[in-house]
Amino acid sequence: MPADDRTSRLALPAPIVRQEFRRRLLAWYRKHGRDLPWRRTRNPYRILVSEIMLQQTQVDRVVPKYKQFLKKYPTLKALAAARVRDVIRIWYPLGYNIRPRRLHAIARESVAQYGGTLPNDEATLRSFKGIGAYTAGAVLSFAFGRRAAILDTNVARVMYRVFVGAGDPRSHALRRHLWKLSEGLLPRRHVFDFNQGLMDFGATVCTARRPQCRPCPLAHICRTGPIDGRLAGQRKK
Repeated sequence: MPADDRTSRLALPAPIVRQEFRRRLLAWYRKHGRDLPWRRTRNPYRILVSEIMLQQTQVDRVVPKYKQFLKKYPTLKALAAARVRDVIRIWYPLGYNIRPRRLHAIARESVAQYGGTLPNDEATLRSFKGIGAYTAGAVLSFAFGRRAAILDTNVARVMYRVFVGAGDPRSHALRRHLWKLSEGLLPRRHVFDFNQGLMDFGATVCTARRPQCRPCPLAHICRTGPIDGRLAGQRKK
């Protein structure tokens, strides 16, 4: 790839392109966004439970377990008071048992240090073992209404395909750039809907396999999408 092309792909899109991306994504989400139980709450604990459950686990498996878990442990204090083996038992069959262990540890630390509440700043949230950049951004955005970026697998795929389209998306340099894109695209308002829309769009339209490129509302600005019958994932010239 020529150096000037590489530079252009790793630059933030022009303001008019960013504005168009936000407008179209928000319009799509308001029409097609999924109705999920954790989207009906702004409770930081409930948001955290959903985010940890959703790690490497499909939404349809999480929904019934999310409801069951919160019925058993409705607050951080209730979770902190539980025995870890009981928490793991109710977590079954979601798997990855390090997740309920870490969630239980977060609950105990939050009770000991913060009176059973979650802090509302990124640095303190990320001081908890098990809360990384994405989870902290999700809690800040979805629970506290902060203008915080997120970058999970679905969001990274959308960012890469629409705005980059070349290079290894797993590389550290490109990953950093995708974070900058996510931050630079954040709207001043409607951040909750925007971030939820990014995740839904990646999960249902810009999917890893067989993306729905023809009806995609972002096709006209996408660097990789199939235009005029080209195959999905084939880079534009």
